[in-house]
Amino acid sequence: MKIRDVMTKDVHLARPGDTLQEVAARMAKGDFGFVPVADGDQLIGAITDRDIVVRAIAAGASPTAPVVEYITRDPQTVLDTDDLKSVLDLMGSRQIRRAPVVDKHGRIVGVISLGDLSTRVKEKYAGETLESISR
Repeated sequence: MKIRDVMTKDVHLARPGDTLQEVAARMAKGDFGFVPVADGDQLIGAITDRDIVVRAIAAGASPTAPVVEYITRDPQTVLDTDDLKSVLDLMGSRQIRRAPVVDKHGRIVGVISLGDLSTRVKEKYAGETLESISR
């Protein structure tokens, strides 16, 4: 099975100049906590709801601050054509819960999360990965 078979394809992207408040509002409306950040077609980072709270708000950032100031740069990506085993190994070894999915041209085409894996793949494999992430 390939990553493209289980990834979330409806990706909400943020742009570097989007404000923390705008991105947080999109997260609240869409009920998700991870947003890749792209400059044009180029993925430059990602931001989570936790990043907004811990890196930005806790440090006194204004809601109008640009999201680019608080992103995680160069997030670990996976190819849409990779086997699921590779993303399971990556998530377990790097202790990550979500990863942007890119195509062979480096364009973002989806996001793969532990939630995707737990609902679309045999529970055993997702459980083993969650155990690795939680260590």
